[in-house]
Amino acid sequence: MMAEQQRMQDDKWKKWGPYVSNRQWGTVREDYSNNGDAWGFTTYKGALSRAYRWNEDGIAGICDDEQLLCFALAFWNGQDEYIKERFFGLSNYEGNHGEDIKEIFYYLDNTPTHAYMKMVYKYPINKFPYDELIAENTRRSKKEPEFEITDSDIFNQQQYFDIFIEYAKFDYDDIAVRVTVSNRSSEKVPLHILPTLWFRNNWAWGYNDYIPELKSSVKGKIDIHHQSVTVKSCYARHQDTEILFCHNESNPAKVNGASQEPMYYKDGINDYLVHHLKEAINPLQTGTKAAFHINTELSPGEIKTFDFRLSSVETDDAFNGFDELFNQRKNEADEFYGYLQADLKSEEEKNIQRQALAGLLWNKQFYNYNVAKWLKGDPKFPANRDFSQFVRNTHWEHMENKDIISMPDKWEYPWFATWDLAFHCVPFAMVDSVFAKHQLKLLTKEWYMHPNGQLPAYEWDFSDVNPPVHAWSTFRVYKIDEKYHGKPDIQFLESVFQKLLLNFTWWVNRKDKNGNNVFGGGFLGLDNIGAFDRNMQFKNGEHLEQADGTSWMAMFALNMMRISMELALYNPVYEDMAIKFFEHYLYIAKAMENIGNARGGLWNEEDGFFYDVLQLSDGDSISLKLRSIVGLIPMFAVEIIDHETLEKLPNFTKRMDWILKNKPELASLVSHWEVEGKGGKHLMSILRKTRLKRVLARMVDEKEFLSDFGIRSMSKVYEEHPYTFNVDGRDFVVKYTPAESDSRMFGGNSNWRGPIWFPINFLIVESLQRYHYYYGESLQIEFPANSGQMHNLEYVSDNISQRLCSLFLKNEKGERPFNGGNQLLNFDEHFKDYITFNEYFNGDTGKGIGASHQTGWTATVAKLLKPKAKG
Repeated sequence: MMAEQQRMQDDKWKKWGPYVSNRQWGTVREDYSNNGDAWGFTTYKGALSRAYRWNEDGIAGICDDEQLLCFALAFWNGQDEYIKERFFGLSNYEGNHGEDIKEIFYYLDNTPTHAYMKMVYKYPINKFPYDELIAENTRRSKKEPEFEITDSDIFNQQQYFDIFIEYAKFDYDDIAVRVTVSNRSSEKVPLHILPTLWFRNNWAWGYNDYIPELKSSVKGKIDIHHQSVTVKSCYARHQDTEILFCHNESNPAKVNGASQEPMYYKDGINDYLVHHLKEAINPLQTGTKAAFHINTELSPGEIKTFDFRLSSVETDDAFNGFDELFNQRKNEADEFYGYLQADLKSEEEKNIQRQALAGLLWNKQFYNYNVAKWLKGDPKFPANRDFSQFVRNTHWEHMENKDIISMPDKWEYPWFATWDLAFHCVPFAMVDSVFAKHQLKLLTKEWYMHPNGQLPAYEWDFSDVNPPVHAWSTFRVYKIDEKYHGKPDIQFLESVFQKLLLNFTWWVNRKDKNGNNVFGGGFLGLDNIGAFDRNMQFKNGEHLEQADGTSWMAMFALNMMRISMELALYNPVYEDMAIKFFEHYLYIAKAMENIGNARGGLWNEEDGFFYDVLQLSDGDSISLKLRSIVGLIPMFAVEIIDHETLEKLPNFTKRMDWILKNKPELASLVSHWEVEGKGGKHLMSILRKTRLKRVLARMVDEKEFLSDFGIRSMSKVYEEHPYTFNVDGRDFVVKYTPAESDSRMFGGNSNWRGPIWFPINFLIVESLQRYHYYYGESLQIEFPANSGQMHNLEYVSDNISQRLCSLFLKNEKGERPFNGGNQLLNFDEHFKDYITFNEYFNGDTGKGIGASHQTGWTATVAKLLKPKAKG
């Protein structure tokens, strides 16, 4: 067994990890305003002086799994107006496309136990362009692209430091830290490095009086005194290093203009360095926040290394064996990924996959949020909330989150999102299926799931509705885990299934408006996909019947049926549940054909596509003929069952046969269930073969959905011929928009009207594989449309997968399309092999857009790169 695999057998090796957020300001958790203005209540600049209530943030930060003690890096180039303690970005109000980070850093390596981690931060030598970034993005309209830091001249003539930050563990609570700084410029320049320790403030709110302490008794060492933390010392290799102390307490004069009591506040280290205020730090060398201060200069091209150690061990020789440790942990990481990547074709693919998985592991975060306490406030800090007005999450007082969770992006989305997390878990299962299973179980626990069965969406509105993909992910992770460990984890599958029964019931009771098995759901994670806000309330009882909502539920029913069948192989009682979900699936399929008693269903025969339908008060309906991925989602409701499995489930098979024989109106809706495919397989799909081919004809048309880089979220036909729909006397116009959104719907920081999104594309690739598994060579389509070339669906699936991977691979010009043609990023030797995994991608050019480190669902590229034979 490899060294990393051995460590993975013991959970204590995950006690410390990269669990510190990249941004805590501007979150709902820290919002104690009386009007719900989370972006206004805490700001980037204000974070310098305000002690956070719930979580901490920092650069390359690590902490224990309760975030009692944190460690992160801060820097100062001697020119900025404040030290760089956290990555800078725009608030939702400041950006022309919503919130956006304005820094460059890359996650380079990480292992499941975080025994070795590496990242690099590109820190400008000259004054950071804070004002320019804010002013230019504020000036730009929604129809213009964002102004990025690489659009400024801050990196001209290589005027920046490459700061490599590495962690290697001696033991689970004994951590070596190495900071390697390269001056890329042609000038001799100064740099201040501030490795910083601090305790999360959990003493100021009125629940306990215990205050831990940091202090220094000898040079080069910070003593750590906390009754619940095993790490007792932090060492710096250079013993003459200055140590600065203050407290992780809000500065009242700067936070709210209140009178200032004598204390060394959170911003004390900044004020000491930047403003030369000696009185801002504690001369007694004690506090709850402390930093080693390294004031150095680097000549042109010079590289300097600085070592530190967090340890539970008292030693006079803290840096003995440091080089050997880093070499050993690097070699062990290489061994771990060497095995995982044995079948990958090229070093290029290995580099991309390893950075994708590194980013996934770096984006773990300690997430702390007690909604009941947040709503009412704390004994010493009551919340000033006006409950007669809008207050978030008032129906979620049961939620008490205090866990390590995979984040979509620790800067742009430093909060869990349920459907994002479902996708994260698939690539996570490749490297750490135990963690992936834990994440899926966690969201179904009673301190997350609502008593009514709803899964929480995200902290901006836990009651919002995300696509029900938890069951899909659960079974997917279960099968990956079984493959890697050689045995099925039935207990995991059963425990999640039992809770998802509640969630399925919630959907049926709350989102099936008229009890006719047609589902709404509104938002469903697709932001501005519709002509109007799909949460909109219509007059006279009119309402939207959603092709995606109904299709997601058909997929949910099939996923639950498949899980039931798997469990029934070990416990026959689950056969009844499999029958229940089989029948429910059939009724959903019927409803998609005919919405209640109204004319027409979600399928439009004339166009050969699925559309949302506006249900009118008189029983009639209007098809909203807007071609988007909403009409492709019915493809995901597909399941293939081997005849061998059916033979092991006689009760299920008997009941299924009865339904299909005695209810022909239902049987006719299911694509050839009674006809065995190659190898004795049975197909269950909403899409019969003729309809599947018609939908696919649209999807693989380069004039509609097919891009060089995957499947667009909306048809390109609306670029020249926008779609218009009138609701209550108001025209809503939708135009194909391949890059950023041109509207403020749902905050304006994402766009589903043209770009390429990995979660949907991943499901498309997977669904096509399943259809091919059944049909084989008997189903071929023209691909691309109008090319005259006929191919089976496996070829189409593989081709789309290759297009998605090509976003990150170098093309014939040596460019990586996600870099958007940027010469610095594509060709500079210090950038060209580094990858960011964006939230979504330009539907025409492939340029990465949105959150720049969305190595949550975009990390599914790691799975696409892996050859199917081993995946």
